Amino acid sequence: SRDYLEHITSVGPRTTGSPENEILTVHYLLEQIKLIEVQSSSLHRISVDVQRPTGSFSIDFLGGFTSYYDNITNVVVKLEPRDGAQHAVLANCHFDSVANSPGASDDAVSCSVMLEVLRALSASPEALHHAVIFLFNGAEENVLQASHGFITQHPWAGLIRAFINLEAAGVGGKELVFQTGPENPWLVQAYVSAAKHPFASVVAQEVFQSGIIPSDTDFRIYRDFGNIPGIDLAFIENGYIYHTKYDTADRILTDSIQRAGDNILAVLKYLATSDMLPSSSKYRHGNMVFFDVLGLCVIAYPSRVGSIINYMVVMAVVLYLGKKLLQPKHKTGTYTKDFLCGLGITLVSWFTSLVTVLIIAVFISLIGRSLSWYNHFYVSVCLYGTAAAAKIILIHTLAKRFYYMNASDRYLGEVFFDISLFVHCVSLTALTYQGLCSAFISAVWVAFPLLTRLCMHKDFKQHGAQGKFIALYFLGMFIPYLYALYLIWAVFEMFTPILGRSGTEIPPDVVLASILAGCTMILSSYFINFIYLARSTKRTMLVLTVVCAVTFLLVCGGAFFPYSSHPASPKPKRVFLQHVTRTFHDLDGNIVKRDSGIWINGFDYTGMSHITPHIPEINDSIRAHCEENAPLCGFPWYLPVHFLIRKNWYLPAPEVSPGNPAQFRLVSKEQTPWDSIKLTFEATGPSHMSFYIRTHEGSTLSQWSLGNGTPVTSKGGDYFVFYSHGLQASAWRFWIEVQVLEERPEGMVTVAIAAHYFSGEDKRSSQLDALKEKFPDWTFPSAWVCTYSLFVF
Repeated sequence: SRDYLEHITSVGPRTTGSPENEILTVHYLLEQIKLIEVQSSSLHRISVDVQRPTGSFSIDFLGGFTSYYDNITNVVVKLEPRDGAQHAVLANCHFDSVANSPGASDDAVSCSVMLEVLRALSASPEALHHAVIFLFNGAEENVLQASHGFITQHPWAGLIRAFINLEAAGVGGKELVFQTGPENPWLVQAYVSAAKHPFASVVAQEVFQSGIIPSDTDFRIYRDFGNIPGIDLAFIENGYIYHTKYDTADRILTDSIQRAGDNILAVLKYLATSDMLPSSSKYRHGNMVFFDVLGLCVIAYPSRVGSIINYMVVMAVVLYLGKKLLQPKHKTGTYTKDFLCGLGITLVSWFTSLVTVLIIAVFISLIGRSLSWYNHFYVSVCLYGTAAAAKIILIHTLAKRFYYMNASDRYLGEVFFDISLFVHCVSLTALTYQGLCSAFISAVWVAFPLLTRLCMHKDFKQHGAQGKFIALYFLGMFIPYLYALYLIWAVFEMFTPILGRSGTEIPPDVVLASILAGCTMILSSYFINFIYLARSTKRTMLVLTVVCAVTFLLVCGGAFFPYSSHPASPKPKRVFLQHVTRTFHDLDGNIVKRDSGIWINGFDYTGMSHITPHIPEINDSIRAHCEENAPLCGFPWYLPVHFLIRKNWYLPAPEVSPGNPAQFRLVSKEQTPWDSIKLTFEATGPSHMSFYIRTHEGSTLSQWSLGNGTPVTSKGGDYFVFYSHGLQASAWRFWIEVQVLEERPEGMVTVAIAAHYFSGEDKRSSQLDALKEKFPDWTFPSAWVCTYSLFVF
C-alpha cells in the first residue's frame, strides 16, 4: 500500500480533467490492476472497466446547487467467483484531489488500501460467495460527480447491495465509522463482527448528518440516488493540513495504512461471504446504537432496545427521587424546596458560565485575536474552560454561604448530587424521545452515578465525605468520565481544524467557547456536590481565576500566534487567490464594464489582518465590493460558499489571457406554447466552470435541462451550476425556461459564467506567482487563473 500511495501522489495534484488525473493516475491504476489479475487465484475472476459518464443532478449541500459533468473517469474492477455472482458489495475511493494539494490522505491512501485489498482477496484460496466491486472514482472533489455517474449509469450498479466508502477529513490516524445505513442494522453488526481495529460512533453519525460540518461524501450519492445502505469511514486526525500542500504521503504513518487495510479487508471479506447481502432489503428496519470502547471493541444494539434501556434507567431515577420527594412533609422537611432551589441555582450557574465565556469570546474576536488557540489548543482550555469552571464554583459558593448557611454539608452534598442526576435524566428522556441514538451517553451518565450512589448511601450517611467515600465515588464515576473524555477528545480533534476553514462570518472563538462551556458543565455536574462538602473553595477559585486572567492578558497581547509552519506539525492559514478578468455586458450585448484583479479570500474569521503586515498592498482599501445587480455579487465563486465568506479583497492586476478561453453564446431564444421564454446556451472552456443565474423582478425560472428539470436555488436566491469535464468534452449545451410575468426594460434574466483553470500553463500568471511568493510560510495560498463573463437577456 505504501508503494501504491507514493506512486499516486508523485504525479502531484490530480484535479479532474488534468492529464495527471485522467492519464497518469488512470494508467498507473490499470497497470497495477493488470499485475494483480496475473497473480490472482483461479477461484476468482477479475473484470475491469473504464467508465466515462456524463450526467447532472441537484444536491442540497452548501445551500443547494446543481452539478453537471461530462466525460469524467471511473476505473471499476469486479472481483467475483469464477462462475459469476448476482450480488455485490462496493468499495469506493477517489483518486482525484483538490487543486494544489497532493491529496495523499484525501484520498490516495484509500485507493492504495483498496488496491492492496483487491490483491489480497484475488490471491486468496477462499472462494467468495458474492462479487466485490472496487470503484476508483476520478471526480469526488467535484462534489461527488463520479459516484453519481457510476451508481446511476454503470451496468454493474444493479448488482450492488451494500457499500463501504473510504474518505478523509484529516491526515492519517484511525479511520472512524461516522455514517452507516440508512437503517440496515446488519451492516453495523458486520463491521462489529469483522473489523480488527474498530473505531465507530453513532454520535459522529448524528453530528455529521445534522449538517453542522460543511462537508459531504459519496455516501450521500449511494444513499440518495442508489438507495443502497453502506458504511462511511474517514481519517479524522490532523485536519489542519487537510486539502493543503502538506497532505503528503510521508505524513501518513504505515501503522495507519496497515490498520485501515486490516479493517477493510476483514469487513469486505465478511460481506462478500454473508448470507444477508443478497436480501439486504429484508433487514432494513430500525437504526443501531453503536460505539467503540476506547478502540478495543464496538458495542452495538438496535435503537429500539436502546430506548427500552434508556426508559428503564429513567424509571429507576424516578423511583429513587420520587421516594425522597413524595415522603410525608415531616420526614422530608425542606428537601423538596431545597431541591427546586438548588436546581434553579445550578441552571443559573450554567447560564452565567456560558454568558461569561461568550463575553470573553466576543471581546477577543472584536480586538482581532480570534483563533489564538488554533496552534496551541491548551490556550482555549486555560481561557474558556477555567472561566466556565470558576463561574460555576462562584455561584455555588455564594449559594452555600448566603442561602444554605444553616444546612449541613452532607445534606447539601446529597441534594446537589440528586439535582445533577435529575438534569441528566431529563436530558436522557429528551434525547430518547427525539429518537437520537446518542442518548446512550446520557444513559451512561445516569446509570453509573445512580448505582454508585445506591452502593455508598449508607457509608456516606454514617461517615460523610471521608477518604473511602471519595475513592469509591471516583471509582464509580470512572467509566462515564473516561468515556466522556474520550468523546470530547474526538470532538475537538475534528472540530478545531474545521474552525480554521469555516469562513469569515462565524466567530470561531464563540463556537469553541460555547463547546468548552458545555463540556465544563457536563464534566463538573457530578462534582458540584463537593463544593458543598468542601470546607472552602477559595484556593480552587483563585487558581482558576489567575490562570484565566493571565491567559486572557497574553491572548490580548498577541502572545499566541494562530498559525504555524513547523515542518512536523504545520497549521497553515488558508487563502484562495484567483487572478480574474471580469467582463460585464448589457442587454444589447455591449461591454459596460471590464476589470482585472486578484480576488483574495481568507477561509477563516481573521480575514487578512495577519497578512497585511507582510503584504501591505492587501488591506481594507481594496476590499471587494458587491455588484448588486450580478448573481453572487459578480465574482467567480468556485462553489456557492458566498454566504460563509463575505469578506474578500480585490487587488488590481493586468488582464489574463488563457490559451483555452471560455466561449459562451446564446444559441436560440424561443417562445414556448405555455408562454415562457426558452433560452438555449452553449459553453466551451476548461475542465471546471461555474454558471450563475439571477432572474429579474417579474420573472421566474420555471424549468431547465439540468438535474431533474426543477431549478434549485442557492442561498440568497440565485442559481448556481457546477460544471466539469474530463480530458475531452463536446460543447456544453443546455437550456433554461423563464416565465415572464411582467416585461421590464432591464430584461428578464442575468447569467454569468466563470472559467477556472486548475492545471497546465493556463493556471498560472506572473502576477499570481509574484503575489504567492510574498505570502509568509505559515500560509497556504491556493492560486489559479479564471475569467468571468456576465450577460443580460
